[in-house]
Amino acid sequence: MYRCPHYHRRMDTSQLNPLRRRCLLATLAALATPSLLARTESVVRIGLTPVFLDDLASFIARWRRWFEKKLDQPVSFIQRGNYREVVNLLRTGKIDFAWICGYPYVRYRHELRLVGVPLWKGRPTYRSYLIVHSQAGGQRSLGDLRGKVFAYSDPDSNSGFLYPQYSLLSSGENPARFFGRTFFTWSHRNVVESVAVGLADGGAVDSYVWETLLELHPDLVQATRIIERSPEFGHTPFVARARIDAALFSRFRDILYGMASDLEGAALLRELRLDGFAAAEPRLYDSIARMAKLVGQY
Repeated sequence: MYRCPHYHRRMDTSQLNPLRRRCLLATLAALATPSLLARTESVVRIGLTPVFLDDLASFIARWRRWFEKKLDQPVSFIQRGNYREVVNLLRTGKIDFAWICGYPYVRYRHELRLVGVPLWKGRPTYRSYLIVHSQAGGQRSLGDLRGKVFAYSDPDSNSGFLYPQYSLLSSGENPARFFGRTFFTWSHRNVVESVAVGLADGGAVDSYVWETLLELHPDLVQATRIIERSPEFGHTPFVARARIDAALFSRFRDILYGMASDLEGAALLRELRLDGFAAAEPRLYDSIARMAKLVGQY
C-alpha cells in the first residue's frame, strides 16, 4: 500500500497496470535512496603522479582508507603519468585535490588553492640535484655535460627540468643547444635509473627522491654522483581546485595537517619519509616563479 503525498486516501499499487506500477515503484525508490549522481559527487578525488615507492598500489590503498575514515566519505586516488595531466584535471574540476610540483603551482596558482606543504627533515623545502654516473671521470659541473645525453624528469617539474634550464641560461648557455640529446623519463626515479645504467650521461632529480632512494636502494643510487645542488625551493605542494567547497577544503586541510599526530597517519608518513604536512604561504614558491620568468615559462 502507498499513501500518495497529494491525497489522504491510500492507493493499492496492485490495481495499477504493470507499466504504471513499475514507474511508481521506481519513483519511490529514487525518493528513498540517494541518486547515483549524488553518490558519485560525494567522492573526494585526489590526484597523484608517480612516486618512488616500490609497492605503490598497496600504499595508495591504505592511504585512501585512512582518508576515508577521517573524512567519513569515499575517496578516490586518480593517478596520471605526468604533472600536466593532473593539473588539467584540477583546472577542469574533475578532481578536488592533488599533490603536484611547485612549478605548475606557480604557473596556475590563480586557478588553484594551496593546501599545504610536506615537511622533509623538518623543513618545507627540497633541492634539485644534477647527477652523473659515479664512475664518470672529469665531470664536476653542469658545464662538463656539454654535448652529452641528459635526462629530465618531466617538463612541468621544477627540480627535474626548470632548475637545470635556469642554471644553463644563468651561465649564458642555450639549453636547447647545450646537450647532445635530451629525453624525459616521466619520474625522478627513472632519471636515477637512466644515469645509473648509462642511458644518460647526466640528469636532474628531486633531492627528496634521490636521498630516499639512497636509503631504500643504495646499490642503484650509489651508481650516481651529485655534481650540483640547487638552492632550496618550496617542497611539492598539496593543492585544491579553485572552486572547491569551503567546508571540504577546511576538513581536508586539517586532516592533512594532523596526519603526523595520528597513529596510522604517522605510519604512512614514515613510508613516504616525511615528517608531515604543514601550512604554507604562496610566497614560499616565489623563487620558482622567478626562474620560470627567466626561462620564459611564466
